[in-house]
Amino acid sequence: MFMVHLTIAIPCYNGENRLPQVLDRLSICNQCLKIEKINIDNFIWEIIVVDNNSTDQTASVIRHYQTNQLANIKYYFEPRQGAAFARQKAVEEARGELIGFLDDDNLPASDWLIQAITFANHYPQAGAFGGQIKGLFEVEPQFEIQKIACFLAIIDRGDEAFCYQPSQKILPPTAGLFVRRKAWLESVPKTLVLNYRGREAGLASEDLEAVLHIQQAGWEIWYNPDMLVEHYIRAWRLEKDYLVSVVRCIGLSRHHLRMMRLSNWQKPLLLPLYWFNDLRKLIQHQLKYGNQKLNGDEVLACEREWLRTSLISPWFLWRRRHDSEN
Repeated sequence: MFMVHLTIAIPCYNGENRLPQVLDRLSICNQCLKIEKINIDNFIWEIIVVDNNSTDQTASVIRHYQTNQLANIKYYFEPRQGAAFARQKAVEEARGELIGFLDDDNLPASDWLIQAITFANHYPQAGAFGGQIKGLFEVEPQFEIQKIACFLAIIDRGDEAFCYQPSQKILPPTAGLFVRRKAWLESVPKTLVLNYRGREAGLASEDLEAVLHIQQAGWEIWYNPDMLVEHYIRAWRLEKDYLVSVVRCIGLSRHHLRMMRLSNWQKPLLLPLYWFNDLRKLIQHQLKYGNQKLNGDEVLACEREWLRTSLISPWFLWRRRHDSEN
């Protein structure tokens, strides 16, 4: 027997139709804890839903669950638009030593909490750890989804647990991610550079920025394949225009993440090397596929947009910073 204080944090925007599925899954997780005979008397857990300026009946949904099914739900309102603000609000309000993040379209497996608690107990130096994220599609994709799965936060990195190394330059997204509250509060700035305020802002990857801060503070970041979350993906999110817009935001954010990994003396040396390498890859893609093939091919269109926006990311971020300062 061991004691874990845990918070499940769910940032939400207009989620009245999505939240019930997530909360129902968490009810099943709670039943699974009892079946496995984890010492409930010494186990304190809560659910925090951060309403990120919703205009629908999200608050009413939470009140219903507080009254009828899950009394341990807490509701908070965060008026600043952006997932990063909602996550920060959840961390500040959480009582749990361990915080598990779910988006309002993430459906955890029944043993998700058990696997997380067990892993956290075995790896005390893990400041954050994520698991497998399977795509649960409203309609079956008509293209090879695995080639661009990472852009939709679909993650399968094998059946063995491992510690992410800085040299790998990959990290887990926050969907289904657990973090130690202490690691977040000590490592992650309250305002991130890549604050995500929707596709119109042109940026994304604020979750990777937060995890990278934790890694750079000396905490280990782990992959735990025994933790499974299903990411429900609606049909419109497989349309080419939407996919390209998602990739655009991720590509335009890439320069900041690259520079975070470098020492100050390395940045002026490696910046032109990154830029020329991105240019080389873009030219190769252009020569191989041209433009016509992009019209009916979601994967090729996403690949092209990734290369194009990675190339212009330094200038985009500089201009955005310059405009915000003026």
